[in-house]
Amino acid sequence: MRAVTRANGWIGRAISPLLLAMFVLLLAEVFFRYIAGAPKVWTGELTQMLFGVYAVLAGGYIMARGGHVNVDILYSRFSPRTRAIVDLITSSLFFVFLGALVYFGSSLAWESIEFWERSQSAWNPPIWPVKLAIPVGAILLLLQGLVKFVQDLRIALGLPPVDLGIETVEPGADS
Repeated sequence: MRAVTRANGWIGRAISPLLLAMFVLLLAEVFFRYIAGAPKVWTGELTQMLFGVYAVLAGGYIMARGGHVNVDILYSRFSPRTRAIVDLITSSLFFVFLGALVYFGSSLAWESIEFWERSQSAWNPPIWPVKLAIPVGAILLLLQGLVKFVQDLRIALGLPPVDLGIETVEPGADS
């Protein structure tokens, strides 16, 4: 459990500079388009590709820290044990979704790698690495979901959760 959480923590920190890169690319596009009068094809497309990779690879990191969105109106008022039971019940939807994402994402990625797929734009960058990030990110999120499932099961059974050595966001906390 700690290894999965550490791996997701490392990946989350490793991809965090992509946010800065996307910001710089969008500023560059504004400069090229409105100041230099010469818009570039590659800035918008590269920003989209980086955001796609960031979005799918950050899922496990966000889950490890309890940062995914919950409907807090009732959930935050529940005791930790009740929250754990609710999470155990709803986790079936999570695992079905992630299973489908791993299955179909892997198929999509494999087909893309098989043909060394490239974009159809004038810039024409390879897009297979972005598609490969989909099943990789889904597997990382699935593994972190299994960690959360075990933690919730322990709490529901009245056992203390395993210390994973991370800070998490408590439901209802302003962050």
